[in-house]
Amino acid sequence: MAEQKRDYYEVLGVDKNADEAALKKAYRELAKKYHPDVNPGDKEAEAKFKEASEAYAVLSDPEKRRKYDQFGHAAFDGAAGGGGFDFSGMDFSDIFGDLFGFGGGGFGGFGDIFGGGRSSRGGNGPMKGQNLRTSVRLTFEEAVFGCKKEIELTIKEECRSCKGTGAKAGTSPETCSTCKGNGQIVRTRQSMLGMMRSVEACPDCHGTGKIIREKCPDCRGTGYIPMKKRYSVDFPAGIDNGQAVNLPGLGDPGVNGGPRGDVRVEAIVGRHPIFQRDDYDIYSVVPISYAVAALGGPVLVDTVDGKVIYDVKPGTQTDTRVRLKGKGVPSWRNKDVRGDHYITLVVQVPQKLSPQAKEALREFDRLSGDTLNAVANTTGEGPSDGSGGDGAGKGSGRKKKKLF
Repeated sequence: MAEQKRDYYEVLGVDKNADEAALKKAYRELAKKYHPDVNPGDKEAEAKFKEASEAYAVLSDPEKRRKYDQFGHAAFDGAAGGGGFDFSGMDFSDIFGDLFGFGGGGFGGFGDIFGGGRSSRGGNGPMKGQNLRTSVRLTFEEAVFGCKKEIELTIKEECRSCKGTGAKAGTSPETCSTCKGNGQIVRTRQSMLGMMRSVEACPDCHGTGKIIREKCPDCRGTGYIPMKKRYSVDFPAGIDNGQAVNLPGLGDPGVNGGPRGDVRVEAIVGRHPIFQRDDYDIYSVVPISYAVAALGGPVLVDTVDGKVIYDVKPGTQTDTRVRLKGKGVPSWRNKDVRGDHYITLVVQVPQKLSPQAKEALREFDRLSGDTLNAVANTTGEGPSDGSGGDGAGKGSGRKKKKLF
């Protein structure tokens, strides 16, 4: 039994009266969460992305939505004579431009996700070549300020022997007798609501419209020879982990005169020992001494721009957060617009003190509240010298007061 599809409205998590803006917002959130480029190798995430994309493709189209509301999934599986639907007419570029900041081409196209390149409606007409994917590791700083990297890919190039026909020299491909060169065959079957017509790729020529009787020995009938090529990739300032740069027209050759596919290069950004990134903001922890926290004073702070001086205010408490405006990550849209750098000031308590430092600290305490003797003064045990046990005999003959 075929797997039961979930309701499209349930998939997107919207009401059946949801308007176009609500549909787009819901799909945007799901696409951002489950996009295969964000979850490489995660089959479950890819399945959820496909499910959400299918739901959005139907509900965002007024005519398809009307049919779905009337017939449900049967509107597209043939039971209602719908004949199915594909994604070739859908434009997701505005959504993925908002999501990832590189336009629709910045991440994998729907042809890749839903199986092969986008097919032509005109039989064996021109089809775009296959998109290629690769990844490059960047340091934290390279991602922040942008960089240029070289990549090496194996690309298909037209076979010089057969000039891309795939046929042995002196021979030519023949027109497929099954589809008469169209590359597609039409099947018609009777359904409960009438005749249903479906178009499929020809099983004999695999959609090319041609049959090669004698294959070229150099390319083995494919028409292409794999070749290694090097490309220079410009990663823009502000690119984040998992985002990708699109190199249009550098992928595999198209079919029947179609354009070449694209190359999509994903950025794998390494961790930084000090900084953490959240969108365009950077976060770090800066330790300060007790004296600086109490009296105030300048401290050196590491930023992606180098060390900067920050004046700590007197009486600063530990875990105080401070904003360094404009010291964060540049926006990919405008590298002159940057996020902020937030530092958390943490007061460090010295673990080892010299006898002179201990005495100076006791004197400081006596002048600023006598906190070392606060318990003794409250319980009546007598004064403490704050030596951590050196004065344990003082007041030892006096009885402790009950506080509770």
